[in-house]
Amino acid sequence: MINVKLKDGSIKEIKEESNILELANLISKKLGKNAVLGEVNGTLVHLSYKLKDGDEVNIITYDDEDGIKVMRHTTSHVMAQAVKRLYKDAKLAIGPSIENGFYYDFDLENPLNNEDLVKIEEEMKKIIKENLSLERIELSKEEAIKLMEEKNEDYKVQLIKELPEGEVISLYKQGDFIDLCRGPHLVSTKGIKDFKLTSVAGAYWKGNEKNKMLQRIYGVAFSNKELLKTYLNNIEEAKKRDHRKLGKELKLFTFVEEGPGFPFFLPKGVVLKNNLINYWRDLHQKAGYVEIETPIMLNKKLWETSGHWYHYKENMYTSMIDNEEFALKPMNCPGGMLVYKSEAHSYRDFPMRVGELGRVHRHELSGALHGLMRVRAFTQDDAHIFMLPDQIKSEIKGVVSLIDEVYSKFGFKYGVELSTRPEDSMGSDEDWNMAENSLKAALEEMNLPYKINEGDGAFYGPKIDFHLEDSLGRTWQCGTIQLDFQLPQRFELDYIGSDGEKHRPIVIHRVIFGSIERFIGILIEHFAGKFPTWLAPVQVKILPISDKFINYSNEVKEKLLANGIRVETDLRGEKIGYKIREARNERVPYIIVIGENEENNKNISLRSRENGDEGIVELDSFIDRIKNEIINKNI
Repeated sequence: MINVKLKDGSIKEIKEESNILELANLISKKLGKNAVLGEVNGTLVHLSYKLKDGDEVNIITYDDEDGIKVMRHTTSHVMAQAVKRLYKDAKLAIGPSIENGFYYDFDLENPLNNEDLVKIEEEMKKIIKENLSLERIELSKEEAIKLMEEKNEDYKVQLIKELPEGEVISLYKQGDFIDLCRGPHLVSTKGIKDFKLTSVAGAYWKGNEKNKMLQRIYGVAFSNKELLKTYLNNIEEAKKRDHRKLGKELKLFTFVEEGPGFPFFLPKGVVLKNNLINYWRDLHQKAGYVEIETPIMLNKKLWETSGHWYHYKENMYTSMIDNEEFALKPMNCPGGMLVYKSEAHSYRDFPMRVGELGRVHRHELSGALHGLMRVRAFTQDDAHIFMLPDQIKSEIKGVVSLIDEVYSKFGFKYGVELSTRPEDSMGSDEDWNMAENSLKAALEEMNLPYKINEGDGAFYGPKIDFHLEDSLGRTWQCGTIQLDFQLPQRFELDYIGSDGEKHRPIVIHRVIFGSIERFIGILIEHFAGKFPTWLAPVQVKILPISDKFINYSNEVKEKLLANGIRVETDLRGEKIGYKIREARNERVPYIIVIGENEENNKNISLRSRENGDEGIVELDSFIDRIKNEIINKNI
């Protein structure tokens, strides 16, 4: 007999050579039935894994994120098997699990269509019903290459050849299908729950546009039908809310072939953008920030000093000016460092909170461009906080509170990730450890739950990322707090301390919206174009029933304008029902209808987006109501 330690800390005595599944059944039949895989000493393993004395064991079920990921990965293998059954000449590339689902890349002679997806789905259901067990096989590198060469799987052979010499290669077999894979996987294909193939897209082998274009089949998979149904319904709703579609309908922004990736904001879009900027400015003024503006283009020397020239050059636009190389700024940070250096500072100046709504340019590949979500020019709501070491925690808390206030204002929930040191980082181990520990301490002191995102920090420091959740449950990475010990050193920033000596300041880089353009895209989809009254480009639409009531309509309009309310009048000679439908399609918060009764009694007939037809209303009381809504920024 041997002893293993369970997740709750208890010790379980089991027979030697027992595997994870046997342990799960020993704990309870229900756990044995729901077990998907195991976690042994922090490593995920197949249920057939044999336990050793002293192992720390956790049984993973479909209630765990890792369990769902493994099911999705297994579903991608089942899809690959189905494709091989239907299209004998198909060659396999890669097929991982991804958020909400999975994909697999295939080299196929003929392009796949929606009818093909239906056939593949049906074949997958047959494979699942066959209850094929997934068996892990380990081969030497030479044996694995020989096997894949026999199966004419060129891409698998290439992947295996790139692995280190002497490494044991793992494969997974289900029925007559075998695939190169680290695993782990479900015990059987029958463990796959509810799935749906969603689309086919082109994908270059290894993501390199110089390589062959493959066909990528995407699918989604969930632990039950309800979750799948909800997800698919949200996808349909997301199509209706697509910011590119609504941006065009609501006349907010456009893109033209003369500037791919460079958005053109139309008058109503500029109103929306300026409202966000005004809100940002008011908030930051109250929080003790000053605002600066730095040049959009600076010379190569600056970017070499900052490190961007070596770490980010492929994403920068450059130009020769007076025989000297310049670059459009991809980030505001270096300019902010130069502003700091423009005068001497004392410890009494700290913390210095310096904001900038800076226009930045980044060279994105054309295939990555996506409406306002991924563009080549955008406005970052940057800020840099220069501070003393003992001010780190309090300043991070202040930024977190500011971010919380903004996201709450728009009705967003959010999650937090701490991203740690990447491979291409600058600076010493000591600086990085201090920076990471400072961020952790601040989050823990605020009792803010967070996940660790290993190796995804900026090259100059670790960061806290805020992932906001929209009304459809989708997450977006927007806010960031980066703690930087590197740029102050590279730019030789200093201040005179209380001891009369020179010291280096600590710097926080932070954004809240992230990219204002991207944030607008998120807001469009979050609100389905129905912006809160304070943000809406047009807050009130006035509809006279006929030309006879234009004069009184203009009186109402002038009074609203005088009270700072954004208003339009529809003077077209259309029927009132048509005008009302048009105004609704424009997602205007309030519609005022003017006819004979309204003119005679000097009041208005009001329709609101929230309540529908509200009947006759006093104009002054409506003005008080809408002004209050705007001042409080209600959503």
